[in-house]
Amino acid sequence: MKIQRIEHVEIRDVWPHEAHDFTTWLEQNIDVLNDDLAFGIDPDSIRREAAAGAFSVDLVAENENGQSVIIENQLGRSDHDHLGKVLTYTAAFEADVAIWIVGDPRPEHVKAVAWLNDSSQLTAYLFKIQAIKIGDSPVAPLLTLIVGPSESAKEIAASKKDDSDRKQFRRIFWTALLEHAGTRTTLHSGLAPSASPYQSGTSGHTGMGLVYGVTQHGTAVYLWIERGKDWADWNHAVYQQLLANKDKIEADFGEPLTWDAKETNRSRKLIGSLDLGGWADQEAWPEVIEATVEKMIRFDAAVRPHLALATKEADTTSSPSE
Repeated sequence: MKIQRIEHVEIRDVWPHEAHDFTTWLEQNIDVLNDDLAFGIDPDSIRREAAAGAFSVDLVAENENGQSVIIENQLGRSDHDHLGKVLTYTAAFEADVAIWIVGDPRPEHVKAVAWLNDSSQLTAYLFKIQAIKIGDSPVAPLLTLIVGPSESAKEIAASKKDDSDRKQFRRIFWTALLEHAGTRTTLHSGLAPSASPYQSGTSGHTGMGLVYGVTQHGTAVYLWIERGKDWADWNHAVYQQLLANKDKIEADFGEPLTWDAKETNRSRKLIGSLDLGGWADQEAWPEVIEATVEKMIRFDAAVRPHLALATKEADTTSSPSE
């Protein structure tokens, strides 16, 4: 049996013009691309040279999941200009999937597409296009997947997006809380809203902050005792002085507090919790914010009379560790 060798054909001999020949051919033969995708592109959804500002994307379509797909073709060696176009078209069409087909992928562009998959919600593909034949056979396209999304990459990207969403909701929550708090007290006035689970504020005493906290479905108020890396003994001394007045502080506050003095932590905390809702419960925000601010006002009134003496005693008995 005679075995023929694959011969590579100059790609420009098959498709002389990128837009007029290759893009037109791909539009009519999208099944060649579908074979290497995790989804099918709907042939009836394909539009060629759709406008994106001053530019035109080669192909825009939808996949079988209803997601928007852009396809950029480049028969030569990949370059920064076409990478920029891929990103521009992705943004312009708010695409979920970007496919870049090139004749010769450069290593830096392989890394760039891999990075897009790892660090964003975009599903990005980089294909190498070649033309081949065997003996006297007709020329055939050879599409080779160079970079595509992995399940682990998508899971990481989804996790990053979840984290980004949490930060966005927390910042909006803190913005609303600080705005309301400003109508009731000056405790946290002039502060910029945080994106973290905590919105810090000063008590007026070094090393002690009056802090708001928010979780997905809860809020809390804190007296956070933390003077710095070398002040663990001082932190604990302040805490012990306040603990000696636990009954009085909780009576004035009107409810029990959580007294947090974990040995593994340098800081010490007094915590008042609330379970009416958190950053994920937008419909409850007005009630949650009002109740949390009122709790902070009561909390401040209960602990403030004891802070000066606790600080004085800690300064007398404790100093920064060497």
